Amino acid sequence: MTKLTSALKSVSRLSVAPMMDWTDRHCRYFHRLLTQRALLYTEMVTTGAVIYGDQARHLDFNQEEHPVALQLGGSEPADLAKAARLGEQWGYDEINLNCGCPSERVQRGAFGACLMAEPKLVAEGVKAMLDAVSVPVTVKHRIGIDRIESYEFVRDFVGTVASVGCRTFIVHARNAWLNGISPKENRLLPPLKPDWVLQLKKDFPALFFVLNGGITSMPEIRLHLQQNDGVMVGREAYHNPWILSQWDEALGDKPLGLTHNKVEAQMVDYMEKQAKSGVPWFAISRHMLGLRHGQTGARKWRQVWSDHKLKHLPVRDVATLAGEALAQSSHR
Repeated sequence: MTKLTSALKSVSRLSVAPMMDWTDRHCRYFHRLLTQRALLYTEMVTTGAVIYGDQARHLDFNQEEHPVALQLGGSEPADLAKAARLGEQWGYDEINLNCGCPSERVQRGAFGACLMAEPKLVAEGVKAMLDAVSVPVTVKHRIGIDRIESYEFVRDFVGTVASVGCRTFIVHARNAWLNGISPKENRLLPPLKPDWVLQLKKDFPALFFVLNGGITSMPEIRLHLQQNDGVMVGREAYHNPWILSQWDEALGDKPLGLTHNKVEAQMVDYMEKQAKSGVPWFAISRHMLGLRHGQTGARKWRQVWSDHKLKHLPVRDVATLAGEALAQSSHR
């Protein structure tokens, strides 16, 4: 095991899931303020976009985000290798292949969850990436597709991909139904089977398995960390981001001593800096709307930050208005 791989495993026991339209570099910067240990993932980026598109737009990230992983969508081994190589050159700590997204748009591109039906093709792609880069190459996948309720299906998929050298599998522990339901329903309707991930670990004890799917609280996270190699959290981390402030302590570190006000102030500094580069503050503030989830006055505070009529104001003025709204609600 390389030193980098060993170090990455030490931090990837907890991670924030890649989420389309959400986990951009500004979101990841915000999340990094809340946890120093978690592994952060980009949104899925197609190999075509990486190779032929605006690479800076797709690949740029803040150095503070480390450790950070690039998730790729694609199925052509040569293109995956090229995109992975670019990701490594850009400075990413891990390259991840998406074999779990069930959306029709992704299916039309012949990648995502539908790739689980072609494990040999996935293995070829992973092998091409492993040969092209020195950073870890991982796979995120479901436990099955459509109505195939067969543990042997996911076991054989993992076995085939592991045979070429892949050592880390992030398992969304529910099937992906490719027809008849929306991507949102795919995160809710197919039943969760976390026990299958535990069985995968028994069958492949040398591999590293990260459990994903339906995890919404710290008690659940702590329980799953006791049972699994790692845990990945998606929408709960986005909508209730303060949960991330407990992650480092859950992994054995000292608490960071954060406060909501301190994190918000750091984000205001960041948004002010980004505005000088042409990024409007409201393109960033949307990611922190859940920061005060559960606090008295959170709704009024959130309304100010999301008020389109305030877009013309400097971000520090908006922060002042949001603080006043929060204080007024708290004193009622």
